Amino acid sequence: MMKIHMFGWVVSAWVLSSMVYALNALAEGNALPVAPVPGGNQTPQPAAPSLAMNMVPMIVIFGIIYFMMLRPQQKKMKEQQNMISTLKHGDEIVTASGILGKITGITDKVVTLEVANDVRLKMMKSQVAQVIKGQIKDLA
Repeated sequence: MMKIHMFGWVVSAWVLSSMVYALNALAEGNALPVAPVPGGNQTPQPAAPSLAMNMVPMIVIFGIIYFMMLRPQQKKMKEQQNMISTLKHGDEIVTASGILGKITGITDKVVTLEVANDVRLKMMKSQVAQVIKGQIKDLA
């Protein structure tokens, strides 16, 4: 899914850079810049920018996308994985669905929560949203 999402951003960046190029050409009064005609008496038109110059806006847009969107998301995922790997028996947690509970059992993929006296739920470890500092009773 991440590859499809990245492809969409790359296509968007390419389209945006093409539009910037076209707008620059129109602002200069040329619908499409052309090279001079050899042997003709016409005044030469400016040549099209090089491929490297056409790639600059796309590279800048990709850099902005990387540092504004992808990098923070990767950092958040890494923090979530670290938090899940440090879970231990007795931690009080909040799940992604908002259930508050105390860990009474833990395996590689499953966490057992005690949500009330003698009421236990089994959940995937990946559904743990955060570890509560302090007591659950303090939140109520």
